[in-house]
Amino acid sequence: MKTINGDTFLRMLESGANNLTNKHNEINALNVFPVPDGDTGTNMNLTFTSGLNDARKVMTSHIGQLSKTLSRGLLMGARGNSGVILSQIFRGFAQSVEDKHEVTVPELAEAFVNGRTVAYKAVMRPVEGTILTVLRESAEATKFYVDANPEITVIEFFEKLVAEANDSLDYTPELLPVLKEVGVVDSGGKGYVTVLEGFLAELKDQPIQLLDGAEVEHTAATDFEHDEFGYCTEFIVKLNDDAPAAYSEDILRAELEAIGNSLVVVTDEDIVKVHVHTLTPGNALNIGQKYGEFAKLKIENMTEQHNTILDQQIEKESAPHSKYAIVSVAAGEGVVEMFKELRAEYIISGGQTMNPSTEDFVEVIQKINADHIFVLPNNSNIIMAAKQAQDILTEKDIRVIETKTIPQGLSACVMFNPDIDVDDNLEEMLAAVSNTRTGQVTYAIKDTTFESIEIHENDFIGILEKDIVATNSDRVLLTKELLKQLILDESELVTLIVGEGVDSEESQGLVDYIESNYDVEVEIIEGMQPVYSYIIGVE
Repeated sequence: MKTINGDTFLRMLESGANNLTNKHNEINALNVFPVPDGDTGTNMNLTFTSGLNDARKVMTSHIGQLSKTLSRGLLMGARGNSGVILSQIFRGFAQSVEDKHEVTVPELAEAFVNGRTVAYKAVMRPVEGTILTVLRESAEATKFYVDANPEITVIEFFEKLVAEANDSLDYTPELLPVLKEVGVVDSGGKGYVTVLEGFLAELKDQPIQLLDGAEVEHTAATDFEHDEFGYCTEFIVKLNDDAPAAYSEDILRAELEAIGNSLVVVTDEDIVKVHVHTLTPGNALNIGQKYGEFAKLKIENMTEQHNTILDQQIEKESAPHSKYAIVSVAAGEGVVEMFKELRAEYIISGGQTMNPSTEDFVEVIQKINADHIFVLPNNSNIIMAAKQAQDILTEKDIRVIETKTIPQGLSACVMFNPDIDVDDNLEEMLAAVSNTRTGQVTYAIKDTTFESIEIHENDFIGILEKDIVATNSDRVLLTKELLKQLILDESELVTLIVGEGVDSEESQGLVDYIESNYDVEVEIIEGMQPVYSYIIGVE
């Protein structure tokens, strides 16, 4: 085979998507930080599924038209930095083949090189040892090989591309010391290689099929894209007296992963806490109840919440136009309310456990009738999706303020002044962001070592900005240790944002501790955010 057309490419996409679905948990496990965030494998899987769903609808053998549709679907469905980069790779690919009904091997080589070029342009400060390195080195080495051997077949081309990508992936720990310390390769690079290996398997008439159980999960992910989130289901189960011996967290996790996403499972002796987003909450409860009695139970209809927000936005569309609007990403009832009090009227649901897609930003921003729109991603893994929406909606004046944490977003909102011009506002808000330090308390999902700190699964960990700085099995002691490193002599204000599952006695005790040991003002917010027990802002 010396060429491929749209029909062949669509089958390759199916195989690549299946491979990514089958292995996305394996890719998640490569993440350096042992925290229950919206992981690389999940983000890449949802991104690629979005692109494939659109590509399936085209019904064309024209590879240029198919690639253009794929690119648009990836662009709109992109989640997290890895998902955005993946979308840019195939955007460059699509640009290179847009006029072609079928492509030759040299044209394929050129298309992947253009994917490299476009992906690198999308990243302001490219880091080597990541998916970008794997993309660049494999594309360039394969292009060099094709130039020297222009008569090779399509299969030989992808065999070379996959081999070069795997070699590059294996070397990523030598380029990023943190990968070497933890003993993993780059997760984004692994996701990209997984897609390419799926392509090659199809070309060899051995297409990747969804594994047992993965099809349900794959479909569930697709449904979440189109059926708007489903139900946020949380419960705490007290294990039966005979359950601890028979109970397996891995089995429970696998059963829940088959019916939802954004899964968090924490086991502490005879107590199991579960958080999952699913379209079938009753099934989740049935799974949990097998192991014991419910100590706590909560189900929220995220579909209804999402539709309510959209209805509110549609109403705003008919209201008199405003000079300013602020869009903020947030999770947790109290956190959302705080942003609304600070004039961030437009809230996109998301954060650590589910990164919103580019399309989520586009849908909200399109409905805003304002001269100037400030966007607060509030998470470093969401900034690229927000910027991609900014690039799409060129007719609007959108300013993405690169807030990486909730406290930074809140500080930016505090400094917003509706009575001054947009550039002065931007300057004041950026200054507030730069003067805000952030600490976060969560728990470890695996045993690992990070910068010489030995971390054990289920222990609490303290994160200062982007670094893990402390770990302890006692949450209060861990939080106090984090505060010692977080609060500086010149600090004036500490904002303690309290998450789900933290009782008022514990949080008030920490407020008393801060006031007794530091010369600062303390503000406490019942944020009710998932995953992170405390988010602490210091100004």
